This record gives sequence, structure tokens and C-alpha cells, in this order.
Amino acid sequence: MIKSTAMEEEVCEHLSAIKSLKHAKEYVCEECIKTHDTWMHLRTCQTCGVTLCCDSSPNQHASKHAHKSGHPVVISAEPGERWLWCYVDEEMADY
Repeated sequence: MIKSTAMEEEVCEHLSAIKSLKHAKEYVCEECIKTHDTWMHLRTCQTCGVTLCCDSSPNQHASKHAHKSGHPVVISAEPGERWLWCYVDEEMADY
């Protein structure tokens, strides 16, 4: 079940469209690993399942992927974190 972290109860259409979660296959940024770069935190695209680095990372692969591909939602691939982020509506929700 997805719950908004904002004051209102409803979540955006992109977040509410997620019915099952795609989790990281490996704990690596699939783009940084190719160029031997480093990352801070990882996010997994809920459209295609690719795991990429967050905006705190030097390359910001996850947000670049979202904007280029039109895939709006990621989940945190960090151990213990259970949230989704919509790049289109800039909205977060817990699961």
C-alpha cells in the first residue's frame, strides 16, 4: 500500500499507478559501474527496473534517466528505506 508523506492523503497519478515494486537486482549504479565512477545512493526505476544513482551523486543518473525516458517513478534502493519518488510531480510516498 502506498501512502503519501505529504499532509494530504492522495498521491499523484504516477505513484498511485504503481501496483507492484521493481527492486534492484544488484546494489550498483548500472551507469557508474561502466565508467568506474562512484555514487551516493541508488534508485530503481519502476517502469524498466534499471538501478541508477541519485541527485546527491556526481552523475545523477536516475533523474537523467527519468527525464530522458519519461519514466516518472523510482523507489529508493537503499537498505531500510521504503519510499517512492515521482519526478514529474515531485511527490514522495511511503510503501
